[in-house]
Amino acid sequence: MNILEWLLRALLGVGGVILVWVTWPVSKGAWQAQQADVVVTHLRLDYKVDLGDVRLAIESLDRAIGFDPTATRHMQRSELLTAAALVPTFERTPIQRTEWLKRAEADLNFGLGNDPGRGVQWLRLAVVRLALEGPSQRSVAPLLMSIDTSPMMLPIWKARLHLILDNWRVFTPQQREQVGLYVVRTWQLSPDKRWFADAIRTPVDELFVRYFVRDEPGAQDELTRLLAEKKK
Repeated sequence: MNILEWLLRALLGVGGVILVWVTWPVSKGAWQAQQADVVVTHLRLDYKVDLGDVRLAIESLDRAIGFDPTATRHMQRSELLTAAALVPTFERTPIQRTEWLKRAEADLNFGLGNDPGRGVQWLRLAVVRLALEGPSQRSVAPLLMSIDTSPMMLPIWKARLHLILDNWRVFTPQQREQVGLYVVRTWQLSPDKRWFADAIRTPVDELFVRYFVRDEPGAQDELTRLLAEKKK
């Protein structure tokens, strides 16, 4: 074996060591993140989940981020932290709730700063800020970003309408016009409009929704029918 062959083998050996050294944290991070996947899936499907399981899943993602601090990992953890803070059936102290919401906000700020085209994550940031501070432009800004980045994502239209109604009093006139046009567009594009009735929680909500679709033919009668069906 000549010196060139020895040199080639040495370089390949060094390259292999470097590859393992570079990919090891990524592999460890992925393995830790997988420990949280089941809990995340159950939360998304509205299955029964214990707060203890959510805590363990958060800890798994803490370790995953320690190995591989990507934008995706931070946004995954924000979903669990938001659930821990806001799922109504979970028992927690006000201090715990605030701490989890602030951690979720920090994760979303990091994640969206590195991957801004994520409409669902912008919406989650709006929810977190609303829960922390009440209606404010800090909640409105990510809500509008969510609309801009993923306007036609039907599964989150109902959540967006909730946030529009909750933040209405702090919108500027220009923002009110913008979201009003958006709501009308979703009405026009919805093959099944029952989610509008589901989004209405109070008489004030109903007034606003009726105002949004005031110029749509047949909209008032359809809303009346949908709300009557909801009460059955």
